[in-house]
Amino acid sequence: MTLNQLQYFCKVAEFENYRAASETLHVSQPSLSRSIASLEEELGISLFDKKGRGVILTKAGRIFYEKAIQIVNACKDVESRMIEMSRGGGKIDIGYIFPLAGRFIPRRVRSFLDLPGNESIKFSFWQSHTPAIMKRIESGNLDVGFGGYTDKTDLNYFPVETQEFVIITPKNHPLADQKEISIEEYAKHPIIGYDRQSWMGIHTLALYEEFNVSPEIVVECPDEYTILSLVRENFGIALIPRTDTLDEFVGINVHSIKGYNLAHQIYMFWMKDREQLPVVERFIAYMKELTYSQTDSDSASKVYLKDIIHYDSFDL
Repeated sequence: MTLNQLQYFCKVAEFENYRAASETLHVSQPSLSRSIASLEEELGISLFDKKGRGVILTKAGRIFYEKAIQIVNACKDVESRMIEMSRGGGKIDIGYIFPLAGRFIPRRVRSFLDLPGNESIKFSFWQSHTPAIMKRIESGNLDVGFGGYTDKTDLNYFPVETQEFVIITPKNHPLADQKEISIEEYAKHPIIGYDRQSWMGIHTLALYEEFNVSPEIVVECPDEYTILSLVRENFGIALIPRTDTLDEFVGINVHSIKGYNLAHQIYMFWMKDREQLPVVERFIAYMKELTYSQTDSDSASKVYLKDIIHYDSFDL
């Protein structure tokens, strides 16, 4: 059984006439008849009954047609997608951490799609923690990820965003009037922390160890919005990067970290030594170009959270 035979069979079933089907398929009627006869012989069953000058499907033919047309349509869809990709179209599957959902990813994807020639490109979006995103990239379910840095050597990394770390407190907190708060003073109060399995959870715990402090973490949260909400309601205070969510949030105080210019870098990452679709390569190049135009001039004075941790101590 060949794809041509399935296509021929479906076209005869559609027209219920060999002559009309042969004209549409641009094959001779005898060749079409021989192809259907060979298919019926291989299957050991008749697919058509004669009806006047035409034919109709037998019961077995109708059952066979239901599956055959699915196969033919699926092949057409694959062919169409491949042609679209070869012309620069297609779909890009990206994963990103929760703080990037508000502005970063939507604005950059939108600006990429607004470029001439990118109108037909489609995106799928998946939010999670950095380790989960990396696993999906390695398995081939995602093309590009955005999150924290690890020492995985099978990935390419490119920094796309730098975020300053700040301490946040509720409006009437004892530290509310202090412009700067030291890590040591911060650690004396109940802390709203990150899920310890997330990139931020792993790295903030490493930060506390580096500063030799042991704060009481009263709640662990999956994202900044949840942390901000709990801080506002006086469950504790928190150390977070200055994200889009923070800029839009009310009812909290924002403090610098005394004595340190601590920062968090967001990376774009993708698989090394894996051939990418042209559209994915274009998106990666666009993100790099956009980042080069927004270089962080103060980067030399910053201490990056990723540089504090010893990766061999953690299962990422």
